[in-house]
This record gives sequence, structure tokens and C-alpha cells, in this order.
Amino acid sequence: MPTFVPPVKSMPVTWHVIDANGKVLGRVATDAAKLLQGKHKAVYTPYLDTGDHVVILNVAKVKLTGRKEEQKIYQRHSGYPGGLREDRAKIVRAAKPERMMEEAVRGMLPKSKLGDAMFRKLKVYAGDKHPHTAQSPTVFEVA
Repeated sequence: MPTFVPPVKSMPVTWHVIDANGKVLGRVATDAAKLLQGKHKAVYTPYLDTGDHVVILNVAKVKLTGRKEEQKIYQRHSGYPGGLREDRAKIVRAAKPERMMEEAVRGMLPKSKLGDAMFRKLKVYAGDKHPHTAQSPTVFEVA
């Protein structure tokens, strides 16, 4: 009996909206990563992109547990010698709050071309408005 491989082209792709207002960063990121990978579908295949598009709103109001606001460090590198830059979560939230959610979700996706394709389907916004209303996204509740 041959193994069933779902045809990716004919799969329906839906859009989900997650409101991160008052939710814990990691909880929202895990649910978003599952939706992007397609693990919520019965036809999930690890080597195919069966996931959906995800829009995350209000990431500026996401919660960090414990003392992560003062202790968690985000790193980036300019590419030049000595170009490592480190910022605390409090500073990253003030400057670019979308970066916190993007890095959390990206770390939960596969480290490959397939993971890059999944990550491109993630849209993150600091406020409660988004330009994807034409796709008629469904609201996804995070526990």
C-alpha cells in the first residue's frame, strides 16, 4: 500500500488572527508556530509546507513572565568585526516590539528553506490594526 502524500497545491490555505494583548509571549509563539507548520491539520507532512498564514496583533502588550523584562537579552550582529549588539527586552519592546514575537516564532520553526517559507507567512503588528481584512482571517484564541 503506497504512502499518501497530500497535494500541496490543492490544499486550502486559511488566515488566522491572534490577539496577543495580555498573553504570554511563549504561549502565543507556540500556537503561531503550530499554525504555520500545519500541525493542526490531519494532512500534516513534515517535509511539505501545509501550514496557514498567521497575523499576530498587539505584540507591544504581550507579557513576559518572571524577570525577563529586565534580564532577557536580544542579540544582533552588524556583520562587521566587533559588531555584536545586545539589548534588554525592555529596550527591544520600546524600539521594535514586533522583533520579540518574530524571534520567538522563528526559533520554533525548522531551520531550513521550508522553515523560511513558513516564517514568510507570519505577519506581526504592534497595534490592533492590520491590512489583511480582504483575506477574511478567522480569530484564533490562545489559552
